[in-house]
Amino acid sequence: MLSIKSALAKPFAKIVFNRIQKWAKNPIETQEKVFQDLISKAAETEFGKNHDFISINSYHDFIKRVPVRDYEDIKHYIEKVVAGKENVLWPDKPIYFAKTSGTTSGSKYIPITKESMPYHIEAARNAILLYIHETGNSKFVDGKMIFLQGSPILDKKNGIQLGRLSGIVAHYVPKYLQKNRLPSYETNCIDDWETKVDAIVEETLPENMTVISGIPSWVQMYFEKLQQKTGKKVGDIFKNFNLFIFGGVNYEPYRAKFENLIGRKVDSIELYPASEGFFAFQDKRNEKGMLLLLNSGIFYEFIKADEFFSENPKRITIKDVELGVNYVMIISTSAGLWAYNIGDTVEFTSLKPYRVIVSGRIKHFISAFGEHVIGKEVEHAMLDATTGTSIRITEYTVAPQITPNEGLPYHEWFVEFENEPDDLLGLAKKIDESLQKQNSYYFDLINGKVLQPLKITKIKKDGFQEYMKSIGKLGGQNKIPRLSNDRKIVEVFPQLNLVK
Repeated sequence: MLSIKSALAKPFAKIVFNRIQKWAKNPIETQEKVFQDLISKAAETEFGKNHDFISINSYHDFIKRVPVRDYEDIKHYIEKVVAGKENVLWPDKPIYFAKTSGTTSGSKYIPITKESMPYHIEAARNAILLYIHETGNSKFVDGKMIFLQGSPILDKKNGIQLGRLSGIVAHYVPKYLQKNRLPSYETNCIDDWETKVDAIVEETLPENMTVISGIPSWVQMYFEKLQQKTGKKVGDIFKNFNLFIFGGVNYEPYRAKFENLIGRKVDSIELYPASEGFFAFQDKRNEKGMLLLLNSGIFYEFIKADEFFSENPKRITIKDVELGVNYVMIISTSAGLWAYNIGDTVEFTSLKPYRVIVSGRIKHFISAFGEHVIGKEVEHAMLDATTGTSIRITEYTVAPQITPNEGLPYHEWFVEFENEPDDLLGLAKKIDESLQKQNSYYFDLINGKVLQPLKITKIKKDGFQEYMKSIGKLGGQNKIPRLSNDRKIVEVFPQLNLVK
């Protein structure tokens, strides 16, 4: 028999489904309304005055006045907000800063406003409600749900609360889910990830777990600890576990491993959240892609990825996007980000409604575990470790090792030395320490025992040249990527006898 909560979930899910259909079936008008609303509300801010928002009457006017920028380009505005100034990027002050890993200058502070915060919460809730509407399955709301996330303990910066997005969101779990939600607040506040997971295992083992949510790499560690403790598959421990909610990284490399750990298939919902906004969620189980959220205080622009670095790349709205094209996604939001490049690339899998998959990053990166390591950080780490030594590097590239023969996953650095170090392990340790200092996500993964420190694999003399020759890209402007999010490049190295 269904509980009252479970019974009420179905009509509520239908109401939300109908609301979403209304804007999903009128995408162009919906985005135009969002655009006009954002411009009018921010017209009297410092950014709005500097860019003559009062004179913007069309998207064409916006393009002329507001260039595409990334974090470094708007950092001088952000610094004023961090210092406590009002009405800089958006009216008043933000209510939070989501602290994320920086690219060239340490941490980034992404504003979250009283207008933008509700959309983060609504989107996660609506993803679950649309699943209920599609499947008719609402029994899971009576069981226990776990959300593996960062600590909800927040710092303050000039009166504005500061923390990881997942820690901020933890404060907004609705009352009707509070009794169902795990881990406990005390466990969620544990800093050391390994200790935290052990505590989560103890708390959840006796419970009727029905929903498990988190970044796949974190959840995998939790599943493995459950299995180590009990000798059972996760699906046997939690008989009613039937829904896995994930986001943050590509799930496909983990899928087979997860099904083995669980011992059976479970339904899943993919989300596309970020500190800058909640952009999409999976609205249909058998459709590829996630529904792009067009009515959530975000105005979207797109630039073809292969044109992005040209002098004047063409900016378009959803009206002009095509299926299967790799686009850089640009956003303007009710948190005060304007024509902002978040660095992600997306492809549309459907135009009625608009659905996307995340196809990667506009620059080379590694985020196989949610670490968001970029080329600049890798290069800086190598420079840090070798400056002042006799070590000389000819070439290198970095790839994730997701399934090592033993031990935890790690980043594998393939290095061709002109002058080798006396202590290879010492060099690896220095590089790793530098990377941890630069990138808080990577630091957390190492500290939390999700990754082990990086390993160096030596490449023979002229090995990279041989590789480039083998793919027809030796010489000219062709360069080997400093890092990749998969092993497509490096998997051929042993076949070509390039490893020393």
